[in-house]
Amino acid sequence: MLVEYRITGRGTADIAASVEAGVASGALPPGSLLPPMRELAGELGVNPNTVAAAYRTLRERGVIETDGRRGSRVRPRPSSTPRDALRMVVPAGVRDLAEGNPDVSLLPALDGALAAAARRYAQAPALYGADPVAPDLARLARADFDADAVPPGPVAVTSGALDAIERVLVAHLRPGDAVAVEDPGWGGSLDLVPALGLRVLPVAVDDDGPRADAVARALAAGARALVVTSRAQNPTGAAVSAARAGELRELLARHPGVLLIEDDHGHGIVDVDLPLHPLGGVTRHWALIRSTAKAYGPDLRLAVLTGDAVTLDRVRGRQRLGPGWVSRLLQHAVVELWASDAVDRAAVARAYGQRRDALVEALRERGVRAHGRSGLNVWVPVADETVVVTRLLAAGWAVAAGAIFRVEAGPGVRLTVSQLEVSEVPGLADAVAAAVRTGVAGGRND
Repeated sequence: MLVEYRITGRGTADIAASVEAGVASGALPPGSLLPPMRELAGELGVNPNTVAAAYRTLRERGVIETDGRRGSRVRPRPSSTPRDALRMVVPAGVRDLAEGNPDVSLLPALDGALAAAARRYAQAPALYGADPVAPDLARLARADFDADAVPPGPVAVTSGALDAIERVLVAHLRPGDAVAVEDPGWGGSLDLVPALGLRVLPVAVDDDGPRADAVARALAAGARALVVTSRAQNPTGAAVSAARAGELRELLARHPGVLLIEDDHGHGIVDVDLPLHPLGGVTRHWALIRSTAKAYGPDLRLAVLTGDAVTLDRVRGRQRLGPGWVSRLLQHAVVELWASDAVDRAAVARAYGQRRDALVEALRERGVRAHGRSGLNVWVPVADETVVVTRLLAAGWAVAAGAIFRVEAGPGVRLTVSQLEVSEVPGLADAVAAAVRTGVAGGRND
């Protein structure tokens, strides 16, 4: 789509600012094709290298993307417009199934753990030059990784899963590199990749995780990295099965230079019949990440990761030049929570599973296809997201529009079951079925 918008400027910064102004104002909508660099240089009376530098700046900021001879165009969703901006404001009196938060009643109290952490800190405060990872935390994290057959590797600590994903990507990739990301998938990852100046290559997902054929296409298209959600995938609830893990390991073995990132944020809230099937160790560089957010509380900003020595060394080295380390107080608090078994993982997984399975089954009985193999969410493919979201809001239910989570995948809505009572499931299922049938002849959503 070629849009008539006059780009101005004589220097690199001015030209880039002019394009960004056009994007911000809507004069350069997503998909707009920018002039070829030599052509724009002629119009502005500047050296082509100046325009090339401006376009490079815009790519690194995630504003535009370049596809060889097809030229440069405005990204479908500039990284300055986060997907969270699409979330609705839930009116009073409406049941909120859109936010994606865990059930607060299933989270442990933190006062005891924080008090114990403070006592440990008083005895041995963390000072400059100390190891950034508390030894007890590293030991417990590594024991958990070992129990799930995660390959050996050092342990690092970051401020949550997304922080870890960013640090691992930056450790190996450069602006313009392509990253294979699940579609539909976590909006945080889908925003982060272009924000780093990287390109998203969407990978289709089914209940067993990323489809091997879709991963193969992304790798053939030049993906330098692959991000996989091990379990409790957001928004579909997918969990990588043993068979799928075997397919992906075989595929990745043929691409040893690809960076693999596994996000196991569902650790601690998934059913015991959904064990981890790690992929790490097949490629030269890899990392597996576990966050405390879902099982212990989103405000406990801590994730542990392991991986190959080069990747972890780069992550920890760059971290030293930024925040330095994650608070030892938080690390000690997590040690207390883990060591005291503050969370009954089986009970938490059972609570979420009962709600999720009840909703999926109730929808199936009403002829509505839904996905929710693990975790907090149920994904319902629909014909028209706006119609379904609006109809459900009128019926007293707020759900998340699928646009937050997808690139090329078909439309859908996400329902978070964490705040749902099993007794509410029949009424919710009736409302979803009625909303889905509004936009699909014959009541089908497949």
